[in-house]
Amino acid sequence: MKIKLMSFLLISFLFISCSTVNYTEQAKLTLQGSEKNKKELKNAAKYFNKTDQTDKLDALIFLYENMPNHSYVKVGLFDENEVEVNWNFETFKDYNEAKTAMDSLEAEFGELHWKKKEKRIDHQTITSEYLVDNIDLAFKAWEDKPWSKKYDYSIFKEYILPYRGSNEPIESWRSWRGYFLDRYKDIASQMFDKTDIIEAAEIINNDLKTWFKFNAKYYLHPTDQGLFEMLMSKEGRCEDMTNLSIYALRANGIGATSDYTPHWANSGNNHAWNVIVMPDGKPIPFMGAEADPGKYKLSNKVAKVYRKVFSEQKDNLAFKLKDNEKAPAWLGGKCYMDVTGEYTNVVDVDITLDRDIPDSTNYLYLCVFNSGDWKAIHWAELKGRSAEFSDMGVDIAYLPMFYIEEELLPAGDPFILTKNGDKKLLGGDEQFNDKVILHSVTKKNIDRAESGGSTVFFEVGAEYELSYWENGWKPFGTKMALGAPLTFEDLPAKRLYWLVKENSDKEERIFTYDNLKQIWW
Repeated sequence: MKIKLMSFLLISFLFISCSTVNYTEQAKLTLQGSEKNKKELKNAAKYFNKTDQTDKLDALIFLYENMPNHSYVKVGLFDENEVEVNWNFETFKDYNEAKTAMDSLEAEFGELHWKKKEKRIDHQTITSEYLVDNIDLAFKAWEDKPWSKKYDYSIFKEYILPYRGSNEPIESWRSWRGYFLDRYKDIASQMFDKTDIIEAAEIINNDLKTWFKFNAKYYLHPTDQGLFEMLMSKEGRCEDMTNLSIYALRANGIGATSDYTPHWANSGNNHAWNVIVMPDGKPIPFMGAEADPGKYKLSNKVAKVYRKVFSEQKDNLAFKLKDNEKAPAWLGGKCYMDVTGEYTNVVDVDITLDRDIPDSTNYLYLCVFNSGDWKAIHWAELKGRSAEFSDMGVDIAYLPMFYIEEELLPAGDPFILTKNGDKKLLGGDEQFNDKVILHSVTKKNIDRAESGGSTVFFEVGAEYELSYWENGWKPFGTKMALGAPLTFEDLPAKRLYWLVKENSDKEERIFTYDNLKQIWW
């Protein structure tokens, strides 16, 4: 009887041991923070553990370790009294029509702003069914597609396995993996070399080009679209195009993600595009639904390029800030990596400040001028009065700034980081001896000017204000355009200048002035 009882207890112990999931410490923290969704997360783990699919269980735990950093935020349009305003975005055909409608709403309700209504953090909302389906199909593509077998597990889990591209909603109506796996199930028969990742990607991208297009009106769409919305709209902004391509490629076992610059260095706005990550880790840029791998070029200068990844990057600023410290919004992210050197020449930049540093200020930021404001593009820890910024794009104007009470404040003079990596400081007490003659407010216009500089690009009858930078924009003078160049006398020299049309959208570019020419930044 004792022998039978001992045997029963041993078998029971072995069964319990085999059915226990060995979570990592980070995965345990995710479970602890999952609130009412803990059962869903545990059910997915139990499924793979019970079926002895240890490779898939390991992949699931990788997702759990990083899941709290990913979410979808539902937003609404609100007036100054925090009353939500109805915004029928789908009814507009293009950006101009949508912008006109937005302007009309602001004329009626006052200044409007986007406001968070709900935040759906993945580990608190995702279902076990969605996770199991995502992992099963990711492994199926990795194991079955002839071009996917070249990928090792490290690239698979970072660039094929993840279930989202950015901050889009997670949709339960149908797995995007299942949709695109079925849509492109026969592409191997169309290929010259069935093991060629790029050939497979081009076939998929060429199909996307036939039905999904860029539409600037989505700049006024408050969130990234999910697949269902994109299938209905067949249009989107660059983030939507990159997500769509990520879905289609990952579903078919191709490592893909998005690179982005948060702020162009010589223009307004920002940009995101795709990269295929090859088995050796080499990235091949392209633009989903627009330009094929290896045939895509950026249209503006980049001070910084970052890559979206699913895993936490422990060197990011988010892991260094103290409890009471904040960073400019996107710099507080945990899941991006710096890849600027893959796109442009870079140098490290040392900054030594000649002014007092505010109390409890531990970091300095380098900023670029974008859409009328200086915007943080990189950070560095202050060591005394000095800071070293890594891998900065060259031939760009920068301004060092502090971030205090959620506001960027000048920390020094602007400078040009020249093509050879030298810093050309802008400031001082000099003045121009001759008249300063201006022809345009942007480089795009002046590039079309006739030789000799007689052509101007001003609106006749409009007022233009010239400012120069001296710890802020200092107005210098206003002139009305009469069909000739605008001239200014006794202007401070060796500065950054900004010529802005009255009531403009502030997209005019900054410039320096040398050898009777506007030099644009």
